[in-house]
Amino acid sequence: MTLKHQLQQAVEHKLLLPEQLDPLLLFLTSDNTKIISTTQEEPLKFIRSFGDVFITFGVLLLAYAMTLLEFSSLQNWIPVLVFLIIAEWLVRIRHLALPGMAILISILFFVQRAIEFNHEHATLLGLSVLSFTSLAFYLRYKMPFSIFPLAIGLVAIAVLQIGLDVLKQPLILSAIGFILFIIAMWFDSRDTRRVSHLSDTAFWLHLLASPLMVHGVMTSLIFNSQPVPGNIPLEVFIMIFFVMIFLLALLLDRRAMVISTQIYAIYAFTQLLGQQLSSDQNVFIIVIFAVALFIIFFGTFWYKTRSLIFGFLVGSKISSYIPDLNTPDLNGPDLNHHVKK
Repeated sequence: MTLKHQLQQAVEHKLLLPEQLDPLLLFLTSDNTKIISTTQEEPLKFIRSFGDVFITFGVLLLAYAMTLLEFSSLQNWIPVLVFLIIAEWLVRIRHLALPGMAILISILFFVQRAIEFNHEHATLLGLSVLSFTSLAFYLRYKMPFSIFPLAIGLVAIAVLQIGLDVLKQPLILSAIGFILFIIAMWFDSRDTRRVSHLSDTAFWLHLLASPLMVHGVMTSLIFNSQPVPGNIPLEVFIMIFFVMIFLLALLLDRRAMVISTQIYAIYAFTQLLGQQLSSDQNVFIIVIFAVALFIIFFGTFWYKTRSLIFGFLVGSKISSYIPDLNTPDLNGPDLNHHVKK
């Protein structure tokens, strides 16, 4: 059982106030104490047991049942109120992340059904209301996932306000993604040990920022025929771009960033190998095998590779803004956490 899970149980038994959990956890995992939790593995705290899945299923079933009722626009506030009451117990007191995500999605669904806009700015106002709802949920419950729909709403508002066709000018998405990336890094740098809701918040921002940055650049090059810097062959440039994203993800210990580049890496390798191999060879299958082995290998030796490549940064100013670069001991009983002696 992890230290954070133990403290969450203390909150559930009313031995600790919910607002004391994160500060106490940060204190216990600081360099000033003997108890140090270096969660080198990029932690996903959506689920603690199958009980979370069971409760989430109940939440979704309740939401579905309410959609079957013929509510008027005003009556749609009834399920919103019901889910807010449930959130007080499951999210604020029990700190259940996965059910909390289902609750927020349900609230957003009924909020958009409860509000009717009948004028030309309906979309903008609707997005604003949904974004504000997500922000209020985050401020109330400190649930990191709340940032995800909030960020999506703000990105959509920004695109509408800019008034440009992002399909014709996809680099706009890359610019927005880069802004989200900077914000995510701010959260990450405030919790390099990844023990509080700050790093979890950063995870959701990275999950949105990465595809925006990658897809914006790749769409601009592949489909909009933008010139490649330095007249490098397109496929070679995509491979270089993939390597750069991989190294950045490795440095920041954010594997979610690499996922966004996979489809373009497959495209680039397929094009390059197709020029080298005979036509009767199934290049696509070969590439899929290669990418799969790449993911398995680096998924297994992620931290050894990270320590080997960026070990020289230990003790530098950069290292104070990112997770520990030393290779963790993952051979203990808990593969997601280890304790420094």
